[in-house]
Amino acid sequence: MPDLHDRMASRLDRLTTEIVTGCAADVPFYRGLPAAALDGPVRDSVSAVLGLLLRMLRDPGPLRPTDLTWVVELSARRARDHLPLEAALAAYLIGARAWWRTVTGVAGPDELAVAGARLLDGLAAVMPAVVLAHLQAQEDLHSESARSRRELLAALLHGGPFQTLAQDARLEIGRRHTVLMVRFSPRPPDRLVQVALDAHAGTPVLVDHVDGVVLLPDGVDAEALLASLHEALQCTVLAGIAGAATPAAIPTAAAEAREVLDLVGRLGRGSGLYHFDDVLVEYQLARPGPGLHRLAAKLDPLGGHPYLLETLRSFVRHGHNRRQAALELHIHRNTLDYRLHRIATMTGLDPAVPADARVLAAALTAADLLRGAA
Repeated sequence: MPDLHDRMASRLDRLTTEIVTGCAADVPFYRGLPAAALDGPVRDSVSAVLGLLLRMLRDPGPLRPTDLTWVVELSARRARDHLPLEAALAAYLIGARAWWRTVTGVAGPDELAVAGARLLDGLAAVMPAVVLAHLQAQEDLHSESARSRRELLAALLHGGPFQTLAQDARLEIGRRHTVLMVRFSPRPPDRLVQVALDAHAGTPVLVDHVDGVVLLPDGVDAEALLASLHEALQCTVLAGIAGAATPAAIPTAAAEAREVLDLVGRLGRGSGLYHFDDVLVEYQLARPGPGLHRLAAKLDPLGGHPYLLETLRSFVRHGHNRRQAALELHIHRNTLDYRLHRIATMTGLDPAVPADARVLAAALTAADLLRGAA
């Protein structure tokens, strides 16, 4: 249809302006762009697509892959500029409506059916290619962003320069941070962990998914975060925590949080958040030396009596409260007293005597540490 082609060609510049103006008025992303971007890259993209539609009025047959190259490249550029896919699709619909309004104003009755078919054929060829290009560009951006964040976190954990890396990752590094070392059971996919962390913090969170390092910005409640992760990921979460008053203190805080996590893991502690102060005694007991083995040996006489060990653990766990220990063990108080008496007889250490009770509690910790190290 060469005649319709010529009629539309004379209106192409005005039509391009109409579409760009419509995008700026109806699509929030375009509305926020400066005039230079609308008159430059956005106008170039609209002109490229209209040029394809115009060519299809003159040349019958489907578009070739080479015809789409320029359009796809422009779409990829816009995606790298963080154009949302939904905004891109909205712009195509605005353009298609404007094109069709113009066509119906200049085409004869015998031309409309063919012109409509050509428009649909053009959209069917262009839009899938644009969507694929957009998604690929977004994936590339995500990969690049993830790489930048990994490099930034590595620099912070090793005390290296980080300002340029922070700019590349588009993150602002504040003064104070909280370092978590986390362990999940069962381990969820890294992608879900990242999404859950970002959603709770309201900002991208730096994470090393291999080592389990999480760097939280100041103001994020770590206790609430762990509860949120447990609920969102349906798994148990064990974590060591340490604070860093400055970015330079992050390596030390990470080492402390790692030590706490390793220690509570060896002790078989349940899910939860543990500070260094929560395990001070256990930390000191875990230092290398013969004392750990000698402490654990205090329980050797109970080795063949697991119910007595269970009783001792419950008694210690409940702060030497007989009633609570008996309730947990589902036994009568008299039975509990009998078992505690047997423990005293067999070990020579009476759980009812404060000094002996401290030794027995330390012996339980020593045994747990040695078992965890095995």
